[in-house]
Amino acid sequence: MSQTLDLIRANGVAEAVGASASRLPTAAWDIDSVVSELEEARSRSKRVLSASNRRAPLPNPSRLRQAIEHIYGSLFPRHAGALDHSEDALRFFIGDRLNAALHILVEQIHREHAFVDEARAGQAAQNTPDEIVGAFARQLPELYTTLETDIRAAYEGDPSAKSTEEVILSFPGVRAVIHHRVAHALHVLGASVVARIIAELAHSQTGIDIHPGAQIGAGFFIDHGTGVVIGETAIIGERVRLYQAVTLGAKRFSVDESGSLVKGQPRHPIIEDDVVIYAGATILGRVTIGRGSSIGGNVWLTRSVPPNSNVLQAQIRSETFDSGAGI
Repeated sequence: MSQTLDLIRANGVAEAVGASASRLPTAAWDIDSVVSELEEARSRSKRVLSASNRRAPLPNPSRLRQAIEHIYGSLFPRHAGALDHSEDALRFFIGDRLNAALHILVEQIHREHAFVDEARAGQAAQNTPDEIVGAFARQLPELYTTLETDIRAAYEGDPSAKSTEEVILSFPGVRAVIHHRVAHALHVLGASVVARIIAELAHSQTGIDIHPGAQIGAGFFIDHGTGVVIGETAIIGERVRLYQAVTLGAKRFSVDESGSLVKGQPRHPIIEDDVVIYAGATILGRVTIGRGSSIGGNVWLTRSVPPNSNVLQAQIRSETFDSGAGI
């Protein structure tokens, strides 16, 4: 690294880049000019983007991907590749994975706090990264118990599932819910950016977009999953089942006197216990879907419905009239 910096100081960016990529074909990139223009553009952007400590290192999605895989290993060691299933070996495997995950989380939450400190100036003091991660670690047994209910719901709710092992290893909905349970715990504890990155890792992997702020009860199952969207302030009860392409979204966004969006207001649906929402349904706004209701496929819903409702699309009729009948 020091040799590269010396090259940059002595000969410019193009020389240094050329030296580090000497095996690549030579081309007239004009790197110095491009870098200068990028620097100018970035300098201008600082006047537009929100204030933050721009010298601080940012949270790293690749490191958080490692952390979530380590957490997965500590929760489900056999499914994460533990070769020796003896009690002592599994205990060591779990401890090793958990220790690695928690160290990464502390490191990444330090980064989050460093770059948002200026934006949070004047707000109440936040928990330290060590306090957040310690509290998160203490919640893991309860989190695992909740995940057991999610896995059981997936196994019992899908006739194609042959075992809970298959569900854990291969169901995208279960993978997304594991990420969400972790992300939500961190979000509540004050690591909102790290939590959002973990949620987006699941989104990119499964096609399921769950904001870490969403509150979701036990026994939750997303079947197939692709295209599901669950907004920040959604509240979902227990034993709820969603199918692919379901949206629990906001109907509109409130703005203040300056026209800026008002953040954090409740704007997503409340789904009570034992509700089933079928593929392609869209439910918008702070409406309540009553306990035990069934929302049919492709329904567009912007009003509350009472418990035990059965909401379907309007039936399409096709009729043929002969000799002018029907006119």
